[in-house]
Amino acid sequence: MTSSVHQAREALGYRLRDIRRDAGLTGRRLSELAGWHSSKVSKIEYGKQTPSEEDIHVWCHHAGANEQIPDLIATVRHIEAMYVEWRRMLGTGTRRRQQASRSFEAQTRLMRWYEPLLVPGILHTAEYAAAVLRRVIDFYAIPDDLEAGVAERMQRQQILYQGDHRFHFIMAQQALSTMVGDVDIMIGQLDRLLAVVSLPRVTLGIIPAQANYRVPTNQFIMFDNRLVHVETISAELTISQPREIALYNKAFGELTRQVVTGQHARTLITMALDALRSTRDLQEPPLEPDQA
Repeated sequence: MTSSVHQAREALGYRLRDIRRDAGLTGRRLSELAGWHSSKVSKIEYGKQTPSEEDIHVWCHHAGANEQIPDLIATVRHIEAMYVEWRRMLGTGTRRRQQASRSFEAQTRLMRWYEPLLVPGILHTAEYAAAVLRRVIDFYAIPDDLEAGVAERMQRQQILYQGDHRFHFIMAQQALSTMVGDVDIMIGQLDRLLAVVSLPRVTLGIIPAQANYRVPTNQFIMFDNRLVHVETISAELTISQPREIALYNKAFGELTRQVVTGQHARTLITMALDALRSTRDLQEPPLEPDQA
């Protein structure tokens, strides 16, 4: 669980503790009135457990603070939204997740996106997207809606050409050689990146493989200074606390100072393309004499 979620739980716990104390209740007495285990109140108040909406109703009823129920329930729902397990997010397949991304992106003027291993999703070719989403479907054993998921991901790319949105992508050089699908898919994807470099609303930076270690980081996407999405193996985290957003802003700034852009970025992409084409040539069977 991230520090954002824990801090939000702690803040809610402090607030509930104040409500209990203002009502003149001890933790033990509130547990007795609510019919809870004696440790439940302390776990909630110290941020070790998120109360359910029913818990909020019971707590406020016995503390005579029913007027605070709506705001407290809104806080609980926000905490739950900060940490969404992939199995829950992808329960009906990949399409819904792509639709949610489109909504966030449409509301964002400046998107900043860092990827250490893969090409950012909004820049995928259909073939590359299909290979990535196929792995997601197989790994999480979710419903197979590959075609619908790819179609939604391709639709997301329209935002690159619409409105006043701006995009700043940073990729580690490793992303140019992480094999997704096969060699032909990779060649198509890197050709796509060469085209993306020229888009007026896009800044594409690549961190060379020999760059010094500057900042602890992982994949993340910043939506203006409102939200940060971080993908882990088990869940997607939504970070909205200003202090933590400032850390991601600082990290993105450090990464930006390490990238190459423009012609230098094109050179790295072209080098990776040349290596892939050489690999493909080696894999192709030699022509028979009558075919030469």
